[in-house]
Amino acid sequence: MPESYGERENEDAGRDRQERDQGHKSSRNVVSIISQFADDNLTVVRSTSTGLAVAGILVIARSIRLVTKFQHVSEIPARFIQNNVSLCGKVQSITEKGIEVEHVPIYLPLISPLFTKHKGVCTSPLLVNLAGVELTPEGRLWLQRNVTPAQTVWLKLISREDVVLHCLVSQSKGSIWRRDSINEQVLRLGLARTAPIAGAFPDSRLYWRLHKRLHRAEVKAERKGRGLWKEDSLWERVSKAVRNNRLLRLMSRLFRRT
Repeated sequence: MPESYGERENEDAGRDRQERDQGHKSSRNVVSIISQFADDNLTVVRSTSTGLAVAGILVIARSIRLVTKFQHVSEIPARFIQNNVSLCGKVQSITEKGIEVEHVPIYLPLISPLFTKHKGVCTSPLLVNLAGVELTPEGRLWLQRNVTPAQTVWLKLISREDVVLHCLVSQSKGSIWRRDSINEQVLRLGLARTAPIAGAFPDSRLYWRLHKRLHRAEVKAERKGRGLWKEDSLWERVSKAVRNNRLLRLMSRLFRRT
């Protein structure tokens, strides 16, 4: 007796269910096998994961120069200057040319030694100038007294000119999170004048933002009469006028002769 349409449909549905059950069983078997392998080789799996993580950190650190110690201005990537990256360093000395700073890169245990190029070699400092600032002789003496060797400073990169870095130089003030800009500090004390920011475009946003900050510090010193803005007293002004008057100098010589 021929099969009816309903019987054939039931048989097809049964086969579909059977195939699906077999598929689920095989999937569960694969998951079980992988889980069992991971349990049996837990140390290998952990070591592999750790190795991949370390390799990733190494690639990232190398690509962004995170742990590289810069010993010459030319070694600093151009993108660091363009993005005004801040570098940490230790002061070596204050010279007529500027501040000599030894770069101190970020230290990562086990990773930093792999990128150390200058093992056992005498390190050379970076030559740093205070961006937008023209120091007076008194200002240079103040730097020598207040920015001492081995002191930690932060260099916000503004521009680079040959072998010189022009930076906003900051030092910690009480805590690592509070920093005081040395550029602004010497201006507030009247120990420097504002100057064109070397290497920065006058029509750039960065130039005007820095110029505004530095000019504000200089105006504060001028208003308070500090440093080079200090006004002479009335007696000092009269004394200078007398000394500089030719007629009075001549009369003084005549009286001395008589």
